Amino acid sequence: MRSNSCPKCQGAMTEGFILDNGPNVSAVSQWVEGAPRKSFWSGVKLSGRAQHPIQTWRCGRCGFLESYAKG
Repeated sequence: MRSNSCPKCQGAMTEGFILDNGPNVSAVSQWVEGAPRKSFWSGVKLSGRAQHPIQTWRCGRCGFLESYAKG
């Protein structure tokens, strides 16, 4: 369980997410297992790789971001 206090300044942290904007879609950023491998059609190959949505916490005082990819 994470603390709701900022590790930098002890300000209050608020849960949120980082938005990925594509040409026709908006989505939550994903953590993808392994190093990126180029794909001609989609930019990077994702087949067979574990993926987890990224949860991000932001400090209201200093703006520090802390991210987690629970799985």
